[in-house]
Amino acid sequence: MSNSVFDDTLLGNAPEFKSVIRSAQIVAATDVTVLILGESGTGKELLAKALHRASARREGPFVAINCAALPENLVESELFGHRKGAFTGAHDHHQGRIRAAEGGTLFLDEIGELPLAIQAKLLRFLESGECQAVGEQSPHKIDVRIITATNRDLYTLVREGRFREDLYYRLNVVPLELPPLRQRRGDISLLLKILTTELATQHGLQPPRFTSKAQTRLESHRWPGNIRELRNFCERMVILHHDQQVDVNDLPMDILDPRGETPEESAPFALPEEGISLDELEREMIRQALDRTHGNRSRAARLLGLTRDTLLYRIKKYTLG
Repeated sequence: MSNSVFDDTLLGNAPEFKSVIRSAQIVAATDVTVLILGESGTGKELLAKALHRASARREGPFVAINCAALPENLVESELFGHRKGAFTGAHDHHQGRIRAAEGGTLFLDEIGELPLAIQAKLLRFLESGECQAVGEQSPHKIDVRIITATNRDLYTLVREGRFREDLYYRLNVVPLELPPLRQRRGDISLLLKILTTELATQHGLQPPRFTSKAQTRLESHRWPGNIRELRNFCERMVILHHDQQVDVNDLPMDILDPRGETPEESAPFALPEEGISLDELEREMIRQALDRTHGNRSRAARLLGLTRDTLLYRIKKYTLG
């Protein structure tokens, strides 16, 4: 059951991606708190839904809330609920999202945007399982699984005093980090075919056909918006070029020339006039990757586009371990 849920909704064969999915399949069978990491558009909510559908809670509700979209003065009420008359404008009882997820899964997206005062109350709920609505005299036990997600570096927010350290460690029980699409080059053609076919069916049109040159150009694009950007591109191609052949010249300008720069200017790194020491550059990049991942070598390897074994060899080479 669980494998088919993930295979049907999270598509791709890249090793970095499959590694995350294998971990997700394992934790889906538990009630452990999961923190999903990844850039915007990588499919964090899709992964959260797959975790729910593959869990023993699949018959219960899946309640998603975007913390960044909540007005700060209503966050507590939205999450924990309120009693009638608890504050000006509270004309009726409101159960809140946590109680709405009773017996199921609560997905808190953009958790890094949660105000500090509400972070403290969320921490108390995670530790006790008790939910107390605004204006309520006593709390109630609630059975709900918590999955959170963010595209922010929560550890940096902790150091800046914008995210509670105790809440960070309470949420970061099992982190699952979805790789950006630019690290899944081999999946782009697969996703392109699947998405154009799916969207063409939705619109009642024949899908476009991409030439090999067009596919090569698409595979070299960095896709800063990740899967969301690719899906939007596919829908545009379906609408404008249905049942046609799409060549390089038919691709939109943001893919042909994403920043209006020459190929040399758009290179991710620029060679200084005085040259560099490749060994020193590699050593520094490895050190930064280890710092950013707080010593997690598997995640550092993904950031650097290396296998874990290759990273371990280079850590030993530069005596960074």
